[in-house]
Amino acid sequence: MEVIEIDHSRCTQTYACIRACPVHAIVARDSDGMPEVNHQRCIGCGSCLSVCSADAVSYVSSVKETIKLLESGEQVAAIVDPAISGEFPDITDYRKFVEMIRTIGFDFVSEVSFGVDLVARKYHDLIGNFKGKYYLLANCPTLVSYVEKFYPELTDNLAPIVTPMTATAKVVRKAYGKGLKVVFIGPCLSTKHEAKLFDDDGKVDAVLTFQELRQMFRHYNIKESKVEYSDFDPPIGNLGSLYPLSSGILYAAGIDQDLLKGMVITTEGKNNMLEAVEEFNESTEFIRKHFNIFYNEGCLMGPGNTDKSKKFLRRTLVVDYANKRLKDFEKEKWDANMKAFLSLDFSRTFKKDDQRLPYPGDDRVEEILKSLGKSPDEKASCNACGYRSCREFAASISQGLTKPEMCLNYSLKSKQDYIKTLKNKNEKLKKQVDALKETEGTLANENQKIKLALETTSALLQNLPSAAVIVNEKLKVIESNGSFVKVLGEDAEMVNEVIPGLKGADLKTLLPYNIYNLFTYVLENDENITGKDVQYGEGLLNVSVYSLKPGKIVGAVFRDMYVAEVRQEEIINRVSEVIDENLKMVQNIAFLLGEGASNTEKMLNSIIETYSKIKKP
Repeated sequence: MEVIEIDHSRCTQTYACIRACPVHAIVARDSDGMPEVNHQRCIGCGSCLSVCSADAVSYVSSVKETIKLLESGEQVAAIVDPAISGEFPDITDYRKFVEMIRTIGFDFVSEVSFGVDLVARKYHDLIGNFKGKYYLLANCPTLVSYVEKFYPELTDNLAPIVTPMTATAKVVRKAYGKGLKVVFIGPCLSTKHEAKLFDDDGKVDAVLTFQELRQMFRHYNIKESKVEYSDFDPPIGNLGSLYPLSSGILYAAGIDQDLLKGMVITTEGKNNMLEAVEEFNESTEFIRKHFNIFYNEGCLMGPGNTDKSKKFLRRTLVVDYANKRLKDFEKEKWDANMKAFLSLDFSRTFKKDDQRLPYPGDDRVEEILKSLGKSPDEKASCNACGYRSCREFAASISQGLTKPEMCLNYSLKSKQDYIKTLKNKNEKLKKQVDALKETEGTLANENQKIKLALETTSALLQNLPSAAVIVNEKLKVIESNGSFVKVLGEDAEMVNEVIPGLKGADLKTLLPYNIYNLFTYVLENDENITGKDVQYGEGLLNVSVYSLKPGKIVGAVFRDMYVAEVRQEEIINRVSEVIDENLKMVQNIAFLLGEGASNTEKMLNSIIETYSKIKKP
């Protein structure tokens, strides 16, 4: 059964719950680092509850389950742990909280102290009839779960006697009917798991902690001032009222606790339980004692209590309560009840549920210790990680139960190294930022110059009398002037109104093959073409194509040879070429013919003047 749950929406990932768990049943998920409970390993101790500052860890509530039982129409009995006397110091008389519980809707309200008396009698017989076998008293469900999961070889040493809760469930069913539903009210969380282990007359249908009992009082608006006195339903217990104290079960059993002659060692608390089980396992024949172990410091300090402080105040309240109960105690009636109910079967067996993982080899453990900055033979441990030794912590890393970051020293060193690295990176980054700012300023100036140059070039291009176009390697128009658009005709002029300069247009759709092929040639060969006459429609164009960026950008100038100004200019250029060629010839001939060159030059100049005066047709 699942006992602990984690609200990931509230979790701040401090991992305090992971460190607090004595069996490492909470691990950080690989996917997002969130703590997650391995319910198979969980022993229901509740250590994770009190360490979470974000209140993200809680236990599974049985309030709704109990309300459902009370509304089922069946008879329901509440069996109450005697630790309730330490839970309600605010209630002046125990008979008031008995009536408050009854007012919730329970048909019977019995105290577990009588079940304690029965179990104590069984322990008296077991230990009194010693036959050489030492036992771990099995009253604490957390201890039992711990042994079954992590020391399964010791299950045969668990005393084969039910807990007082289960014993009391058997009692009330015999007293009030087999079909009775039973709800246990107490300070323990692991009883929620224990309750599901029995299907016979010892079955407990639901378990309420004292915290949950207070919730139900608030739910039904039940207050001490609104109820009268009411006592527990019989049978009434005797010294079992002292059960909240760790040695209370021994006192109720009349078992000798003398330091010299006593047969039982009592211990309590998380670390004491872990060490006691380990030593019992390793040194039983040397210690030669039975062990009475409770995970918490007695039931009066259980995780299901509302206030987990003031241990000695609670202890006083428990003792005072027992004294009040025993003032008018009817010994004869108790003896009769004990005799009547001792015939019930209070024996039990235990299940080996080995949750241990294979232990890694020494080489692997030492390798991890070195990576943590620790010596392989280091024995000291700060225990901040939740493990009893650095070696145990390293082994758990190998088993996948924890991470190196759980080690406080390693985490601090990693953070210091990280801070140092960040500092160095920040210094380098600052230098890079300064260099980038300087480069940015230079680029801004260069961009301004380029922008100005582009604007100048664009303006110059637009003011050229000749048609001009610039295209990229895919023959897409980068820029063109108005004269180029006019050369192309009306369709191009319409497009130009929507897309100025025909930017992005495909030259192949604007010009015939014999013209755009000139552009392709220049792009592929990086060789300019100048002054090439090309037929375009019914006209004649003089085309010059230039490589502006090899293989990437080319530009071209078109001149319509049928325009009078162009024709006149072309004739003059070409006649000038003829003059230049003839002058060269004349100079060569002059050496042979003498003064003939002068007359030839005059004649040719007169031709030029004649054509220069030609007007438009």
